Amino acid sequence: MSIELRTKYGQIDISNEVIATIAGGAAIDCYGIVGMASKNQIKDGLTEILRKENFTRGVIVRQENDEVHIDMYIIVSYGTKISEVAHNVQSKVKYTLDKTVGLAVDSVNIYVQGVRVTNP
Repeated sequence: MSIELRTKYGQIDISNEVIATIAGGAAIDCYGIVGMASKNQIKDGLTEILRKENFTRGVIVRQENDEVHIDMYIIVSYGTKISEVAHNVQSKVKYTLDKTVGLAVDSVNIYVQGVRVTNP
């Protein structure tokens, strides 16, 4: 599946994997984020930090009618305020996708999969 953008010059198709990679890269830059987690690891009780090339497993891009929704599965750093970290990720992802791709995202849903102690 892909997102279709229409401009005065023509049509642009952007795959969901590209959007997920951009969103994951924006989220990782936020303070308090240790990494991205896979959606499927909820069942197993294990959370593994995903590498940059696997961000698409931790970010789900959904299209409903003309709306774009993003679900992100993250691991936060111990000692940070989870609600603030989640709000920062939502803001940064929306801003980055708007500036990079010109895509207006309707919602960014954050699912915290774990808390990790990071080495100073």
